[in-house]
Amino acid sequence: MSRLARRLLTIVSATAATALVVTAATSVLTRSRADAAITLPPTHAKFDYQIGGAYAPPAGVQVVTRDRTAAPAAGLYNICYVNAFQVQPGEEGQWAADLLLRDANGNVVIDQDWGEALLDLRTADKRNRIAAKVNGWIDGCAAAGYQAIEPDNYDSYTRSKKLLTAAQAKAYLTLLATHAHSKNLAIGQKNTSELAGDRKTVGLDFAVAEECGQYNECGEYVSAFGNNVIVIEYTDKGRKTACAQYGGTLTIVQRDVDVSTPGDSGYVRKTC
Repeated sequence: MSRLARRLLTIVSATAATALVVTAATSVLTRSRADAAITLPPTHAKFDYQIGGAYAPPAGVQVVTRDRTAAPAAGLYNICYVNAFQVQPGEEGQWAADLLLRDANGNVVIDQDWGEALLDLRTADKRNRIAAKVNGWIDGCAAAGYQAIEPDNYDSYTRSKKLLTAAQAKAYLTLLATHAHSKNLAIGQKNTSELAGDRKTVGLDFAVAEECGQYNECGEYVSAFGNNVIVIEYTDKGRKTACAQYGGTLTIVQRDVDVSTPGDSGYVRKTC
């Protein structure tokens, strides 16, 4: 090889190396900018859980969760509740029939506690189709001004008559997390402490834990999410336990199990 050829090769190699460095730096910068655009809920904050109906937040509240059909609360950190793994009662007709989980007899599998049909996550095609619909709801949350998403019923596989697996639930939730992040929304893990250790793989940013004080599970969420945990209790015992252990670090509230609104006879809201 002539000196000229070697010189040209050196120049081309140096140019290519520079391009690779610039590309890598740009990629890192892009990821950093994307991460910076996602704001997590403030920790150890005053919180209200309003998925049963929106109302004026009590004085001092900094964070509120509302159903995706409700408008966010002005001036607060707003989390958008989405029933992502099950179907609201009466809305089965809004889903393709093959996306409802069915047993060997063709019967739709129902969460008996809430009367909700489970969604069928058993194949990649079905997960993608279900995610496409739910991601449309996430788009609506972003457009309305929410800062985060709370996808409920991550643990529905435990009520699926062994038809669904944890791996399928994680694969599906990863699709939602990726989309939420593309809209600059944080996304929380709702319950399912047994999968908290997989939060980074799935892409989850914080946790919303119901009754972790009642069942001594709060530490499992703290191990995975640090202080980025919102605790919702439904009994005095659960609230007192959570407050005694984590009242100085976590966001904790007690609500009535129906998550009713002020003025209703069963309305309860207590804090530490």
